[in-house]
Amino acid sequence: MKQKPFHRSIILLVSLGLLSHLACLSTPYFIAPQASPTLPAELAIFSGTLPPTYALLPTSTATPEATSGDPGGLLFATPTPITQMPTETVESLPILYNAQAGDTLAAVAVRFGVSPAEISSPDPLPEKALLQPGQLLIIPRRLANTTTSEHILPDSELVYSPSAADFDVEAYVAQTSGKLRTYEEWMKSTGTISGAQVLQRVAIENSINPRLLLALLEYQSGWVNGQPTEAEKLRYPMGYIDPFQPALFHQLVWAVNQLSIGYYGWREGRLTELTFVKDRYKARLAPDLNAGSVAILYYFAQLYDSQGWLKAVDPQSGFPAFYRQMFGDPWARAALVEPLYPPGLEQPPLSLPFEPNQIWSYTGGPHGAWERDGSYAALDFAPPSSEPGCVASNAWVTASASGLVVRSERGLVVLDLDGDGREQTGWVLIYLHVSSESSVPVGTWVARGDRLGHPSCEGGIATGTHVHIARKFNGEWIAADGPVPFNLSGWIAVAGEEAYKGFLVRGDQVVVANTNASRKSFIMLSDADLQ
Repeated sequence: MKQKPFHRSIILLVSLGLLSHLACLSTPYFIAPQASPTLPAELAIFSGTLPPTYALLPTSTATPEATSGDPGGLLFATPTPITQMPTETVESLPILYNAQAGDTLAAVAVRFGVSPAEISSPDPLPEKALLQPGQLLIIPRRLANTTTSEHILPDSELVYSPSAADFDVEAYVAQTSGKLRTYEEWMKSTGTISGAQVLQRVAIENSINPRLLLALLEYQSGWVNGQPTEAEKLRYPMGYIDPFQPALFHQLVWAVNQLSIGYYGWREGRLTELTFVKDRYKARLAPDLNAGSVAILYYFAQLYDSQGWLKAVDPQSGFPAFYRQMFGDPWARAALVEPLYPPGLEQPPLSLPFEPNQIWSYTGGPHGAWERDGSYAALDFAPPSSEPGCVASNAWVTASASGLVVRSERGLVVLDLDGDGREQTGWVLIYLHVSSESSVPVGTWVARGDRLGHPSCEGGIATGTHVHIARKFNGEWIAADGPVPFNLSGWIAVAGEEAYKGFLVRGDQVVVANTNASRKSFIMLSDADLQ
C-alpha cells in the first residue's frame, strides 16, 4: 500500500485543537459471502480486523512528562487495536483524508457518503475546482464494511500517460512467443492487421495504457507468452463470454469500457460500489482508493463472483503481483510522472470548433469521450443543413487552438497543443466524425481557426453529420463539466441529468443541447470571439 502523509496530518490537527479522538482512515474490509465462516489464509488481508491505529487520548490518562508542550491538550498514546476501542467512540470518530490528484470536493463527498458541507479542512476548500494533492480533509465517518483501501495500481498505469509514451507495443510483442505475436484480424476500417496493431489501436483510441491491456490479456488467456488451446480462451481472450463480442478487437473494446467506467466513474463521483456479475453481491468501495485501483477492482467484478474477485485483486498473489512480474514496479514509474493533474491545472484558451458567422447547433452535451461509457468529456456540434441524417457538408471543422496534428485517420483528427508529437503528454484535442477526404494530414501545424476538415458521420456510430470534440491532459480524459470545465469561446459546458443532455452557458446566455437541432440549440462564433 502506498504510504500517505498521515502522521503529519495528525500533528497538525492536534496543534490546532480540532479533534479529541482520532481513528485510522481504514474501515472494515468487505468479506465475500461464502459457505465457510472463514476465508482461506491467503485472502485474510481482505477480511481481517482493522490494523492497529494511533489513538489520541485525553492527557489525564498520561504522565505529566508525556503531556509537556502539548498545546492541544492531547497526546499520542501507544498503538491500540481499533477493535478494543468502544464501538460508540469508533463510530463517532472523524476520518482524516489527504486529497489525491484529481479529487474534487463533490466527488470526495460522494465517496465518503457525506455532503460537501460536512467536510472541513484547515485550508480553503474550493467548491468545484481541483483540490490540492495532499490537502487535509476532515470527514464524518459514515461507512462501515468496504473493500480494501490498498492502492493496487497508479492512475498513470491505467491511462495512456507519459509513463507509456515511449512504450512500443509492436516491438514488445515481437520479442514474445505467444499467440498474440502471430495473430491477425480483419477489420472493415483497416483490412487485416496484426494482434499488436489491434491492441495499440484500442489503447490509443481509448487512452488506456497498453502495458495494462497486455497484462490483462496474458492474465486471462495466456495470449502474450503462451499458446492457449482451449476454445473459450481462443474465442474470448479477455475472459468475457459473449457470442456478439468474440475475437481480440471486440474483447479489448469490452475491457477498456469496463476500465473506463471504473476509473472515470470514481473520478467523477458516479461510482461508489461494485456488483459482482456472477453472484450479484455488492461491496462498497473504500473511499480513499485512487481511480486506477478502482478501475481494476471494477474490471474484475465484471468477470468473477465475489470469491473469484478476492483472488484476482489480491496484491500478493493476484493480478497486481502478476502485473509487477510482467512490467516491473508500476509505482516507480508513477513517481516520475504523477500527479497527472498538476496543482492549478487550467485549460488553455479554446474557440468553438467551426468558422465564424455560421449558425451551428449544440447537439450533444457532456457524454462519453470515445466509447459510450467512461468519462463524460465530449461535446457535439452539427453544421447547418437542410436535410437530416448523414449528409455531405460544406461547413468546416476548425482548430480550437494552435497545435500539431498527430493523428488523422478514419474520421479522426488529433491535435497536440504542446507540439511535442505525443498524445500522452500535455493538452490534446480529439475531433471525431471529420471527413477523411478533407481532413488535414499528420504532421501539419495548424493555428487557431485553421480548417481541419468537413463534419461527417465517419469514424464510429453517428445518426447525423456533426463533429465530436473532447480533451485529454497527460492521457486522461477531462470531464466537460468538471473541475476544469470545457470552455469554448467563453461558453462553459454544463452537464444535464443524463449523457448528451446539458447546456452551454456564457453570462446570461444559455444554449440547450438537443440532438434534433432546435432553435434553443443554435450557437454562432462571432468575429469578436476571435479577437
